[in-house]
Amino acid sequence: MTIRLSLLALLVCLLAPIAPSDATAADRLALVIGNAKYPDADAPLKEPVNDARSVAEELKRDGFTVDIGENLTADGMHKALERLYGRIKPGNVALIFFSGFGIQSNRQSFMIPVDAQIWTEADVRRDGISLETVLGEFNNRGAGVKIALIDASRRNPYERRFRSFSAGLAPVIAPNGSLVMYSAALSSVMSDNGGDHSLFVQELLKEIRVPDLMAEETLNRTRVGVTRASRSEQVPWISSSLAEDFSFIPGAKAVAALPQQPAAEPPPAQPSAPSKAEAPKSEPPKTEPPKTEPPKAELPKAEPPKAELPKVDTLPIPPPPAVRPNNEPPTPAPPALADDPTIKMLNQKIAENPDDSGALYRRGQVYASKGAYDFAIKDFGDTIRLNPKDVEAYNNRCWVRAVVGELQSALRDCNEALRLRPNFVDALDSRGLVNLKSGMTKNAIADFDAALKINPRLTSSLYGRGLARQRSGAVSDGEVDINNAKAMDPNIVKEFADYGVR
Repeated sequence: MTIRLSLLALLVCLLAPIAPSDATAADRLALVIGNAKYPDADAPLKEPVNDARSVAEELKRDGFTVDIGENLTADGMHKALERLYGRIKPGNVALIFFSGFGIQSNRQSFMIPVDAQIWTEADVRRDGISLETVLGEFNNRGAGVKIALIDASRRNPYERRFRSFSAGLAPVIAPNGSLVMYSAALSSVMSDNGGDHSLFVQELLKEIRVPDLMAEETLNRTRVGVTRASRSEQVPWISSSLAEDFSFIPGAKAVAALPQQPAAEPPPAQPSAPSKAEAPKSEPPKTEPPKTEPPKAELPKAEPPKAELPKVDTLPIPPPPAVRPNNEPPTPAPPALADDPTIKMLNQKIAENPDDSGALYRRGQVYASKGAYDFAIKDFGDTIRLNPKDVEAYNNRCWVRAVVGELQSALRDCNEALRLRPNFVDALDSRGLVNLKSGMTKNAIADFDAALKINPRLTSSLYGRGLARQRSGAVSDGEVDINNAKAMDPNIVKEFADYGVR
């Protein structure tokens, strides 16, 4: 009898289903980070800290062991990640949620700590935290399910310091068993809505609480909710290579996908260009949302740059009205600038070494980003005086002079930048702005064309070319460029308005 009972117990154990990866709380590990206080930004972000706290509480309810960090420096982020890596055991679930600024560089996405010192693209790779590296480490430690939820598709304060990188985030090359979601489409940026939570987190928290959904369906429903609520202006991106069922709610069983009520169908697409008053809307989500990014407006295809760039060394630009006398020094910096921590640090470096061209250039960039254009022009001029071959300083001074209307001087700076570095995409983009503001639409189109052949997703060149095409009479082609640019970056219209271009 004893033998029979033992055999029966053994049989029951053998036939019992193997516990899934989400069976116990100890198997679920999460790191949640909300970075809001970036010294280089004009003001703290309103959403990331609240988003991180709410996501952390929800994950705790779902059985995760959660480590939460707010306004973490690079050292703080690395230490938090090391703690997470050290807890992972084979078969665990490892999740990272990040809200803050993100930048793509060299086709990778980087989460940015609050103390990052970013002046060149190389600084992104030095100070940023690579998402691919984090997921790779999850995999190396044996995590069975690897999840990344990234709400970082924001216009960041470092953008005008180096202009050759693409906006938004890049597709991630993740190991098998990964589920990755960005709050917006690849290479696009969104503005914060000014509320307590981002639209992405609002929808995510709503869907995570729906019982009997697998994680992929939870995120697909989140994407549907964000797309509808934003009227297709924000469409999250998802990538999945999960090889097993996983649910945010422990014990959930896989069921057929719940039917989604389709959004109202838009009228059939017309062959003519969309109306100027309305940006194109992407196709509404279908009943069963796909696992990959929905189709976007068609963008220009990359081609190798032309051998010869447009020559505009002697453009007949009419002299603009003087912005300020050439020899008049700028007025004293406003107190808000003098108290800026980055400017304070650079002021100290320059006081210690007035010939520190790097500090002068960086201070010029900060002044330009804050609209103190006179100060920026002076610092870029001092940089060029110390290093007459500083192509970046020529390009940045060209751009600033274009913004304030010193178009003849701006053109000379851009031409010199392109002489020093042919095919320099940033200088082509800047010179396109000069030509656009000067009324030289054909030359503007030529410059923007050349820039877009090098970087087809350079939003400023795409929008600038659209305006130039409209002004030259190619209204339909111009509308296509403008609407594509607005789909990539909803803030592009305001950016050009700030340049004095409408």
